[in-house]
Amino acid sequence: MSAAPIDIDPRPALVLFSGGQDSSTCLAWALHRHAHVETVGFDYGQRHRVELDQRLVIREQLARQFPDWAPRLGPDHLLDLAVLGSISESALTQDRAIALQSNGLPNTFVPGRNLVFLTLAAALGYRRSIRLLVGGMCETDFSGYPDCRDATLQAQQRALALGLAEDVQIQTPLMWRDKAQIWALAHELGGPALVNLVVEHTHTCYLGLRTSRYEWGYGCGHCPACVLRAGGWSRWRAGTPGNAKEGLPGA
Repeated sequence: MSAAPIDIDPRPALVLFSGGQDSSTCLAWALHRHAHVETVGFDYGQRHRVELDQRLVIREQLARQFPDWAPRLGPDHLLDLAVLGSISESALTQDRAIALQSNGLPNTFVPGRNLVFLTLAAALGYRRSIRLLVGGMCETDFSGYPDCRDATLQAQQRALALGLAEDVQIQTPLMWRDKAQIWALAHELGGPALVNLVVEHTHTCYLGLRTSRYEWGYGCGHCPACVLRAGGWSRWRAGTPGNAKEGLPGA
């Protein structure tokens, strides 16, 4: 069961959809608000390519479990960005240990990734008459990536609007939410059904492992993405009233 109905925005939205927890929550957020929602994913040679496999599973489950959203879910687009992976010396695109770099950023940072994603999403949206882009970028619980910051995205929104001569808008519903609040948002939007869908089907682990199952989902349990996801789950569950826990894993 989804959250209480709101006035539906007739403007179509294009969600940058990786198959992870954050982008899946953003997809649910957009489906709750917009009359038509399309998704776009990017294959850049990521080490955790299993997330691309989960994308279609998540879309299918959202349509099946939330019939109010199903008619609003439009086409999916997958763009080949192999060139981005080929020029990135990152632990997300190469088999190397995750570590901090001399500049203070983790070596999971793929330089320019979100900038490229948003530029191509805006170009795709231009062709499909969609001016509203939705992304799961967040600078509350994150790894310090500079292209996740609100200031960066505000600047890119201005650049895209100028470069396309269109009113391009970038919405980031998770920007000021920590991971516990992101779990809470999923519960607010779709109750235990959506939380369970996020747990079971989304993929966040940087190493691409889906062999170990935890209360919060699948992963290695120790990479930065798994640590953030697990920590948020624990904080949210600790602060969730008992009646809201019914139907959740471990309840």
